[in-house]
Formats: sequence, structure tokens, C-alpha cells
Amino acid sequence: MKELTSQVREVAKRLLESQKVDLILGWEKGAQPFRSSLAVIRSPQEADRLVFDEFCINNLSTYLLDYRDGHERIGIFVKGCDSRGVVRLVEDNQFAKERLYIIGIPCPGMKDPVAAAWADSGLAGKPDGESLAAKCRQCVHPNPVIFDELLGSEQAPHLEGERFADVKRIEAMTSAERYEFFAEMFSRCIRCYACRQICVACNCRKCIFDETRPQWVGREVNLADNWMYHVVRAMHVAGRCVECGECERACPVGIPLMLLNRKLIKDVNELFGPYEASLKLEEGAKPPLSVYRPDDPDNFL
Repeated sequence: MKELTSQVREVAKRLLESQKVDLILGWEKGAQPFRSSLAVIRSPQEADRLVFDEFCINNLSTYLLDYRDGHERIGIFVKGCDSRGVVRLVEDNQFAKERLYIIGIPCPGMKDPVAAAWADSGLAGKPDGESLAAKCRQCVHPNPVIFDELLGSEQAPHLEGERFADVKRIEAMTSAERYEFFAEMFSRCIRCYACRQICVACNCRKCIFDETRPQWVGREVNLADNWMYHVVRAMHVAGRCVECGECERACPVGIPLMLLNRKLIKDVNELFGPYEASLKLEEGAKPPLSVYRPDDPDNFL
């Protein structure tokens, strides 16, 4: 990926020197070799900090929310999932496309920094630090879906195999088995809200879970309130999830959140599809569950 790193730096310098953008969002190496974190570049001289390697796993589109109320023109490097996040923000009227210059990079799949850290530690029972991250093994859109220019000469391969295999295993359970499965899953939650904070689709200015008058969901860490939190959040992103997997990756207690998200992705696809969220930017496009029509044939209203 050294060639891509060189291209990333050259593009960043060109865009900043020509004043086409005011800042650029990309990745830079952290204190450890298996950490490539967000980099905010504002001058051509800083461009040499940028990298593109196997640990550029962060979805950069989420960080655009920090700039949504400003006027700065922003260059942003995007993989497949990042680009879908950009579409999500534009469709949700959270960011103006005119303020963005999008540089696409086909993604070959990223490694899990946590697994790499364990492998580097030399401890027994360490996970495989060389394999793809879990979210990348499930990726079906590794290539950018929107961009102003594209780096690299090869398109990344798509996932082979059954996309909803885990979902179908849950669907095959009895009601009692599913209840026990999700009860165990949600009982682990410590309500840190890391999944909400990292999610590009959780872009409301005032979150329902921060409301106190009325208080829709209790603040206690118990199964009932945890269950309510996760089900409500999942429904809020139904038809809007870009499958970046950042929610599950950020979870400190290992809750398989993408299992719940993919169940809803599968259901939305079957009920309203074929449908895939945020694959293209269309004027006036809205996700299925974000549209209301007075002549809706269902009588649930």
C-alpha cells in the first residue's frame, strides 16, 4: 500500500495548495504500528503525515458531523463504507455535498487493530492479528460508491458467500431461544453509548436517549432499559445503516450489534427492495422508513 500512501499525500498537497479545500480528513499512524487514526490536515506541509495502510479501519464520514455547522470546504478520503456514510449524511441533510471533495480508495479489507495488539503482546490465546477485521469479512461494497476522484487502479473484490448466514441461524431459533440469545447479548451492555457516538446514521442533534423531559428510556443499566435502548436505536437506523460495522467494533463488551442491524437490513430489503442503503446519491431520495404518504395502504397510522 506504499503506492497508495504516496498518492494520498500527493492529492492532499495538490488540493490544499490550490485552495480547493480548507482541510482534509484522512488517516495517520498512531503511537503503535497497528494504529492508523483520524488525521486533520490543514496545510500542504502536513500532508506527509497521511497514510493508507491495512489499519485505516475508521469510517471517516462520522467525523464530518464535527464540521456540519461550519463553512469550510473539506476533502475526505473514503473507502466503500466511508463513502456510503457520506451519502447517508447528505441524504439526511446533515452535510452539503457542495462543501466536499471526495477521494475514493478501493478497500482491500482492513486488519483489526485490537487483534494485532494482542498478537503483538505475545500472550497465550491471542487472536489472529493477520486476518481481516470482522466487519471487513462481511463487507459487500468495498469500493467507493461516490467520489470526485478515485485512487488506485484495481477495484476491490466483493465478499463471497452467504451475506445473511448469521441472521438465518437466529431466524431458525424458536421464540424462547431467540429471547435467551438476545437477553444474554443485551445484558452485557454498560450503556456507554459508544455504538451511538461512532454511528454515522445516529446524526440527530438531540438524541432521544439524552432527553430527560420526557425521559423515554431509563438510565439504569438493567436488561429492560438495555433492551429498549438497542431495539429503539436499531429501528432508528433501519433502512439507513451503511454496514460500516463501527458500532460493533467500538463496543467494549463485544455485543454483536451488526447481527441485529443485518436482520433489519434483510427485512427492509425483502419488504421494500431490492434495496441497499446509501449506494447512490439521488435528488430527494429517502430511506423506506423515512417516507410518509397519506395514501399509505397500511392502516397502522
